[in-house]
Amino acid sequence: MKRFVMYSLLILVVACGSDEKAKIQEQPQGPLTKSANSDAFNRSFGKLLEDYYALKDNFIAEKDLLITQYAKSLMVSADSLQLDELKADSNIVATAKTYSLGISSELKGLLGEKDITAKRKSFQMVSDQLYDLIRTVQYDRAIVYHDYCPMAFNDQGANWLSNSSDIRNPYIPKKMPACGEVKDSIDFRPKL
Repeated sequence: MKRFVMYSLLILVVACGSDEKAKIQEQPQGPLTKSANSDAFNRSFGKLLEDYYALKDNFIAEKDLLITQYAKSLMVSADSLQLDELKADSNIVATAKTYSLGISSELKGLLGEKDITAKRKSFQMVSDQLYDLIRTVQYDRAIVYHDYCPMAFNDQGANWLSNSSDIRNPYIPKKMPACGEVKDSIDFRPKL
C-alpha cells in the first residue's frame, strides 16, 4: 500500500510540473527589438497623419485646390518623416523607408492627374501604403481606423484611413457619403 501511495504521489508531482511548463510555453512572445518610439518620430508621424486626414477631408468636400495643397503637404511630411528616430531594428526601419518613399511617389502621381477619379485612385494607393506603414512602425499615439467601401470605383472597392469610427467616404462623397465600414482599428497605444 505504501508503494502505491508513493507511486501515486510521484505521478501527481510529475503531472503537475509538466502542466506548468506547457502553460509557460503557450504564452506568445512579443517583439524583441521594438520599444516606444521617440518624440521626434511621433511628432513627424503625427504631422503625416494630420496632412493625410486633411487630404481625405478635401476629397470628401471635392475641393480640388485644397486636394493639391494637402497632397503637397503630405508629400513633404512623408519625405521628412523622422525614420532615423524610430526605435526599431534595421529591417523595420528599411521597410518603413520603402513605404514612405512609395507614399511620396504616389503623391507625385496624384499631383500630375487632372481627373478627380484618377486622383482618388492615387489616394487609395497612398492609403494602402500608409496603412502598412502604420502597422510597420507601430505608431502608438492614436487609434487609426481602416475603412472600406465596396462600392468605390464601380464596385472594385477601396480603403482609406480615418481618425474617427464615423464613415465619411472620400471616394463617392456625393452619391454615398456613408458607404463603408470600419475593417480594422490600429491601436498600438500602451495598455495601462
